[in-house]
Amino acid sequence: MRPTKCMAEKKQEEDVTDIKWWGLTDIGRFRKSNEDAFLALALDGFQVKHLGKVGESQLNEHDYIFAVSDGMGGAKAGEFASRIAVEKITYLFPHKREKQPQEDCLDLLKELFTQIHEEIMKISNSYEECKGMGATLSLCRIRAGRIDFCHIGDSRIYQIRDGEIRQLTQDHTHVGWLYQQGKLNEREARNHPGRNALQQVLGGKTQFLQHDTGSIKHEPGDTYLLCTDGVIEGLWDRGLMRQIISPLPNDERNPAERIVLEAVAEDGRDNATAVVLQIN
Repeated sequence: MRPTKCMAEKKQEEDVTDIKWWGLTDIGRFRKSNEDAFLALALDGFQVKHLGKVGESQLNEHDYIFAVSDGMGGAKAGEFASRIAVEKITYLFPHKREKQPQEDCLDLLKELFTQIHEEIMKISNSYEECKGMGATLSLCRIRAGRIDFCHIGDSRIYQIRDGEIRQLTQDHTHVGWLYQQGKLNEREARNHPGRNALQQVLGGKTQFLQHDTGSIKHEPGDTYLLCTDGVIEGLWDRGLMRQIISPLPNDERNPAERIVLEAVAEDGRDNATAVVLQIN
């Protein structure tokens, strides 16, 4: 039997992939300012469009950019650094939506990070009050069939699939390296005195960036979490997954709210930010 127009349209409808997202940042219980920032963008082929904290759309309509950043530096410099990191994405990321080979997509993300790094260094060297400022940055580009990511620092990107949680990025600390090599377990890494000693940031004293990049296929049912270290200090990996896939009955908060507010309640010494992405 030859396929009819109705059958083709039905097949196209079945192939449509939905994406939902939720984002939240919180100052924490002890900090006087919030040095975290997050970003949600859509690329429609002509322009970059800012998205709200909560939303839903279809992956065949746009490509999407999601990012979290944690700034560091004296006075207001840390807050300024993270804001530069996320705002520069809007201006520097190519507006044109094109189908690119996997390697080209990752090279594009690396170049974007390098340009942001150079911009932060330029401002840091020009103004005394900004001297030494830096920022972490964890970014995902989600397009039909794939998720590309690039990362610097100790913010994280997780994948939750089939009831398992997997950290896609590596913390740019010596402790993070030991954990990835299996030389420390999660408890030992969390309690290690050097866990926050960053070896790579955008700006700061970093001279040569060692980007952490990857590209994987996403599947219906996948959830992805981008978060800053303030979330990690409050919740273990299994706690993060529980807040996403098995919240308490009658908890009407969205996944980002559950993660951030529970992390602040458990620890709260640092700012906490989370962006949760769900592929359906």
